Amino acid sequence: MQSKLAEKYREYNIILASGSPRRKELLKGLDIPFTIQTKDVNEIYPENLKEAAITEYLAKLKADAFENIDDKTLIITADTIVWFDDKPLMKPIDFDDAVKILTELSGKMHWVYTSVCIKTQKAEKIFSETTKVYFDPLTSDEIHYYIEQYKPFDKAGAYGVQDWIGYVSIHKIEGSYFNVMGLPVHRLYRELLNFV
Repeated sequence: MQSKLAEKYREYNIILASGSPRRKELLKGLDIPFTIQTKDVNEIYPENLKEAAITEYLAKLKADAFENIDDKTLIITADTIVWFDDKPLMKPIDFDDAVKILTELSGKMHWVYTSVCIKTQKAEKIFSETTKVYFDPLTSDEIHYYIEQYKPFDKAGAYGVQDWIGYVSIHKIEGSYFNVMGLPVHRLYRELLNFV
């Protein structure tokens, strides 16, 4: 017996256009077959964009990199940013940048925006989810330990909620936990059920 979603898309080639191991694991949780295929995309967005407008723009940019898809291909792309102090905190460029980012987030609340684009030859849907994340204060030693041990250089905001730092420092989340991991699968499931 297949899930309702797998049955609906049984004739489709579903492609997750992401190199993120976390997004791969989350999508696997929906019990639908998919493959992973990524394209090189220059993730630059207009400077006037803010919050979810940034992630929506980038998710669409990643989906648009797949040209001339056939009528039985469905592309899923996603983009996540941490928003703090009226600015985006992207992936850290090096160790010192990660220290700077986590020092900023220490003891404060920030927003996580993830946007998802689902696209076929004939249709496209972009949606976003927002989660508030509350950090306890972190000591310099804790920040350095986390970065040295977990190397969060591929993560927006220089942290993974599922890592050690999430266990010891995140005391409250308002919204989707999986959204903070990079893919709001609860919403994606509903959107896919109502798509095409």
